[in-house]
Amino acid sequence: MKKFDAKQEALHMIEWIRAWFEANGRTATAVIGISGGKDSTVAAKLLCEALGTQRVFGVLMPNGEQADLCDAERVAQHLGIPYSIVNIEKAAANTMDCILHAVRSPANAQPWEASEDVRINLPPRIRMAVLYGIAQSFPGGGRVANTCNRSEDYIGYSTKYGDAAGDFSPLSHYTVTEVRQIGHAMGLPADLVEKKPSDGLCGKTDEERIGFSYEVLDAYIETGVCGDAQVKEKIDRMHAANLHKLQLMPACPKRED
Repeated sequence: MKKFDAKQEALHMIEWIRAWFEANGRTATAVIGISGGKDSTVAAKLLCEALGTQRVFGVLMPNGEQADLCDAERVAQHLGIPYSIVNIEKAAANTMDCILHAVRSPANAQPWEASEDVRINLPPRIRMAVLYGIAQSFPGGGRVANTCNRSEDYIGYSTKYGDAAGDFSPLSHYTVTEVRQIGHAMGLPADLVEKKPSDGLCGKTDEERIGFSYEVLDAYIETGVCGDAQVKEKIDRMHAANLHKLQLMPACPKRED
């Protein structure tokens, strides 16, 4: 297996970002949601190196109180980029009220309660709407960065039309292990690069929710080998069930006579 050279990969990613913006937004600002985790931190650093700090705008989007909001602010201040804090709590609560009203409406023959998945996935979708609203407000145009990595995408650990959306994706071909190596190679604060991933919504880390570590997942993605048969089966099942998130929306072709 080819040795992973984090420094060279970072340079490659920076050049890719420059080329993408040259073709898709010469004057556009890169708009990125910053959580304080490794993915948004690494992606924001790459954007700064590729475009300069004045063409990168960070958006911090707590849902009410966010215990690690200081980490997100620290990222923006460390990189020296302009940023804004948009608290989505009211928007999320009002939208949830609308959903509950709809499903409990007498017009609904079989009313039901909104599931826990609805409550978990609604905030990321609101955050993406905020990012696009901000991006479309820049005079020179804005482009929204997707910050998902290959490991998350492989098992579908993202919200469709939420954090899985975006105009371009610097990290989607890189595993969690590789993203961390790139972060260290670029000199980012080690505690942020090694911070345990969490969606910040359910009170658990990613690994607690999915039931296995990213180290195990990354090794399986790279080698196809997993020593635990139950974990392998779960990874395969999650991957198959979530392939639709990685594919363009299918469209029914016109009938040909």
